[in-house]
Amino acid sequence: MQIVIVDDDPMSRKLAEHALADCGASMRLLQDGNEGWIAIQDRHEPMLVILDRMMPGVDGVDLCRRARLAGDFPPLYIVMVTSAGRPSDVTEGLEAGADDYVVKPFNRGELRARAKVGMRMLALQENLARRVTELEAAIHNIKQLSGLLPMCSYCRKIRVDDSYWQQLEGYITEHSDAQFSRRPPVFSSTGL
Repeated sequence: MQIVIVDDDPMSRKLAEHALADCGASMRLLQDGNEGWIAIQDRHEPMLVILDRMMPGVDGVDLCRRARLAGDFPPLYIVMVTSAGRPSDVTEGLEAGADDYVVKPFNRGELRARAKVGMRMLALQENLARRVTELEAAIHNIKQLSGLLPMCSYCRKIRVDDSYWQQLEGYITEHSDAQFSRRPPVFSSTGL
C-alpha cells in the first residue's frame, strides 16, 4: 500500500508527511495535480491519496473526477485536505469523488486516524477483489468437474439422480454457459 501526498505547498506536504509517518506504508510527496494524476494512472498497488483542493494546473476536485473515471483497481482512497471548509466546498469535493474531507489547519491525530480508516477500506477492497477472483476460479473448476457425469453411451442421456435421466444437451445447457444450435442433417447425393 502506498500513501501519496499531493499538495503545492511544501509546508503542508511536510506536515502531512510527519502526521502519517508511522502509518506503515510507503510514502510519496508530489507537488501538483499533474504529478498526482500520473501517479494515480500508474498505480500498481492500493493507494491512499492525501489531496489538496486548490493547486495550479489540475486542482483537487478535477483530479478526483479524473481518478474516479480511471478505474477502481488497484483500489484508491482519496482524502481531500484543504482550507476550503464551507459546506458547499465539502459537498463539491465529496461529489467529485473524495472519500473523506479534512479542513486545514488539520489536527495531526485526526488526519492520521482518517488515513488509517482509508487504509482499512483499501485492505478490505483488495481482500474482496482477491476473494472474487478465487470464487470465479472455483466456479470454473466446478463447471469442469460437473462434466464428469454418468452417461448412457447408447441414448446419450445423463443420470441426474438414481431414477431420472436427462438429455445431454438439456443438462449441459442448464449447468454451463454452453449453447447448442439445431441444424438439420445434411445428406449427400448418394442418399447416405
